[in-house]
Amino acid sequence: MDTLLPVAPKVRRHARGLRVVASLLALLLAAPFAFAGNGTDGKAVTPIIAQIDAGHFKAADAAITGALAQPDLSADTRDALAFQRERMRRILLDFTLSADDVKARVRKQIPDLSDAEFAKWNAAGLFEHQVIDGRTLYFKRSPGNLFRLSPEAVARRAVQTPIGDGPMESLNDHQRAIYKTALAEHRSSVLPRRLRMTQTLTVAADAVPAGETVRAWIPYPRAVPGQQEDIRYVASVPAKHRIAPESAMQRTVYLEKPAMAGQKTVFSVTYELTLFAQYHAIDPAKVQPETITPALAPFVAERAPHIVFTDAMRKFSHDVVGDEKNPYRIAQKLFAAVDKIPWAGAREYSTISNISDYALHAGHADCGQQTLLLMTLLRLNGIPTRWQSGMVYFDNGSDDGSRYSNIHDWGYLYLAPYGWVPMDVTTGRLHPAPGDDKSLEWFYLGGLDNYRIAFNDDFGRRFQPSKRHFRSDDVDSQRGEAEWRGGNLYFDQLDYDFDWQVLPAAHGRSGK
Repeated sequence: MDTLLPVAPKVRRHARGLRVVASLLALLLAAPFAFAGNGTDGKAVTPIIAQIDAGHFKAADAAITGALAQPDLSADTRDALAFQRERMRRILLDFTLSADDVKARVRKQIPDLSDAEFAKWNAAGLFEHQVIDGRTLYFKRSPGNLFRLSPEAVARRAVQTPIGDGPMESLNDHQRAIYKTALAEHRSSVLPRRLRMTQTLTVAADAVPAGETVRAWIPYPRAVPGQQEDIRYVASVPAKHRIAPESAMQRTVYLEKPAMAGQKTVFSVTYELTLFAQYHAIDPAKVQPETITPALAPFVAERAPHIVFTDAMRKFSHDVVGDEKNPYRIAQKLFAAVDKIPWAGAREYSTISNISDYALHAGHADCGQQTLLLMTLLRLNGIPTRWQSGMVYFDNGSDDGSRYSNIHDWGYLYLAPYGWVPMDVTTGRLHPAPGDDKSLEWFYLGGLDNYRIAFNDDFGRRFQPSKRHFRSDDVDSQRGEAEWRGGNLYFDQLDYDFDWQVLPAAHGRSGK
């Protein structure tokens, strides 16, 4: 995706071009739009998905045309076929570079890059690419991703500039304070802070004909006891708005506004909430396998297309877990294994057939991909998991006014007798300094900072009200979405931003 906010490692998203055909049948039961199709109608979609994944776009397009000409297709299958055509368009928006283009961009940092050196790195899979109708096309962010994936390439840079990490990826005093306060106060939710947030979604000028109504959905938090509470709407642009109910797992504020010629169409929402940090002091000796009740059953189940227990997933799990039976120790082993996957810049999720499988095989993954992989592996071992995502921010209070914000995904796992506890495998394992408690290494397996706002408590759920056209991201919801009667407005036509203010303590609400 195009970077619209400061980029931090292991937070932005990417996807691969190759898919796992073995899971295609399961995709027919997937999230709305992308792979819908029921009964015999689904037979029209499955081979087309395989053709696209294999890079046979012209053949897939012809097959879509033929399938749509058939009478008595269900509406779901027509949507699924139409989406496959849209998916090809989106893939081509991400895969725009030739090999010469990639070389030219890399040579801006490695001036003496040789063709042989490029070929070696390319053969090692360090430049994400697809062969589409006989043309080898490279992901537009692959030249920059090289320096995330290859220490050898980093060493070859003419100018050694640091690759910055997100502010929470190294052990800091905030994490130490959370840990110490939770232990001292015998509480898992601590250090409440009140925040006012403004989220903005901007549609490019003339993306929609003048006078036409633009419909927008901006992510909006739901109350999560002990994590984010006392949510209060403050204002929106335009003022007329519709907030989805608390029950919406991907909650949004819905807004409408007419487009004006030559002008951007700007939407925003401002709200306040109280954010809590979390730390659960987990004693592995007390953790026992949980009896899977009907309420927990969905959280240990497969959920195609992105949580599928493939043979490769089972083998990886077995190799990592071995004979371990303690659920927390299993979680530690899998957390550590997934955390080792290097981060790289992201393609759009709507083009991916199986995100967890991609993360398992691609040699790199971003936050959502790592989270879905870890969720899949934990569920495979009978440990319930669920999704959460939103944004992260930081203001170091310095005079230079530097501020950090980004979009991010993480999750929760269920450990008896502790219940649901957070996990952020992308922020990952920390490195305690001399004098630190060694338990801080695993802070993000059971703990969470409060420099983040959760927008979503599940993935792949419909908005309220629903979009009439395909979503730009049918998995996650962080940047916002927009459409008009003529169709969806994709991310190349949108911009988004976050602006926040930490409120004085007297303005906040009392914490637990």
